[in-house]
Amino acid sequence: MYDLAEGVGTFQRDVFPAKAELFAHLADTHRPSTLFISCSDARVVPELITSSEPGELFVVRTAGNLVPAHTPAPDGIAAGIEYAVAVLGVQEIVVCGHSACGAMTALAARQDLSGVPAVADWLRHADASVARTAVGRQDVAALVRENVLAQLANLATHPSVARARAAGAVTLRGWVYDIPTGTVEELDVTGRSAALAA
Repeated sequence: MYDLAEGVGTFQRDVFPAKAELFAHLADTHRPSTLFISCSDARVVPELITSSEPGELFVVRTAGNLVPAHTPAPDGIAAGIEYAVAVLGVQEIVVCGHSACGAMTALAARQDLSGVPAVADWLRHADASVARTAVGRQDVAALVRENVLAQLANLATHPSVARARAAGAVTLRGWVYDIPTGTVEELDVTGRSAALAA
């Protein structure tokens, strides 16, 4: 098991001193350019995948990179989106799915989730994704892609996002990260993909 305290020591001894000037600047400056919505999966590290420095990404992580459509009820994900768009003024929003996603695998395999009712309720935010995909064990990759597109559609229902898009102030992007190869594909609204530059 990784020793977190040892990791903090390494950060304080080796990493922080090399970036001390950046952290001093970030102490009173918070202007990320991108809201990055990704899965909570520990194998997906947005800052590592994008080679981003501290302060460049505003990250929201959810199981299955799910973004509930806007409702008037209090919602921590909606609050994060609204803050990033309306207060921080991010210029782009990335919804990033990934290979071997546990949430999408459970849906594709129609796993019994009765023992984890909160997970089952949460995964209902992927109903549109499942409906648009021929679901089966071999179709996890297709479901991952459809899910990214469905979550982009949900994201567009948030008033702060809709206003920013109407003003041309924000761009929405759909990505799929492949864990074993490190490749990242960008999806267009039709679901066609193109690899990002290597």
